[in-house]
Amino acid sequence: MMTQIKTPAEIVSMQKSGRILAEILDHLRGQVSAGMKTIDIDSMARAELKRHGALPAFLGYEGFPASICISVNEEIVHGIPGERVLQEGDLVKLDFGVTYEGMITDSAITLAIGKTKTINSRLVSATEEALNNAIAVVRDGVRVGDISSVIGSTIQKRGFHVLQSLGGHGVGHRVHEDPWIANDGVAGTGQVLRAGMTIALEPIASIGTEDYIMADDGWTCVTDDGSWAAQSEHTILITPTGSEIITLL
Repeated sequence: MMTQIKTPAEIVSMQKSGRILAEILDHLRGQVSAGMKTIDIDSMARAELKRHGALPAFLGYEGFPASICISVNEEIVHGIPGERVLQEGDLVKLDFGVTYEGMITDSAITLAIGKTKTINSRLVSATEEALNNAIAVVRDGVRVGDISSVIGSTIQKRGFHVLQSLGGHGVGHRVHEDPWIANDGVAGTGQVLRAGMTIALEPIASIGTEDYIMADDGWTCVTDDGSWAAQSEHTILITPTGSEIITLL
């Protein structure tokens, strides 16, 4: 079994991978607009990967057919880019993975297309706050449940629902590694995390439900009540004194 602790050389490669990922997501943030098809965003992501000499971590992963997950409004995660045209007010989740020097990083943002409803903006803000609060407790010796409880309590205090079946995970050698990091949980429980581990934290929340259904494409998770959802994600390196956000400009 591959160790969860990354070597110094692997960490350097992940830092490079994360920087590339952050730069590409920032580029996409500035390009996505109403009238654009989601497949056009995938094309831009692929072009940027080529320019950076990196590879799409998601393409072909368990059969996924695109380089980036694009989920709109009631679509929560794992949306396949296609012919859907973005509209003013939409919430668009861009979930992206980059492979560089053999190491994988994973990050996601939620964008509002133009002006959107206040509750949608609050939803996005709740996931971003939950992510920041979770990162603040990450350190050598933290337990998975400590992270999960912070994410869940932050989202619920803001009046939104945690998607209970979706969460974060280890990352680095593969897209999904141990440990699983639920988006709600009990502090003081779960695996103890150690310096040198790399994890992807991804708070996911919706306006109206904790549950989802699977779309006919076999990938896209959609809220079971049609309410809108948001996601925020960073890859984090656990250090002896705290943590480092690898997927940050």
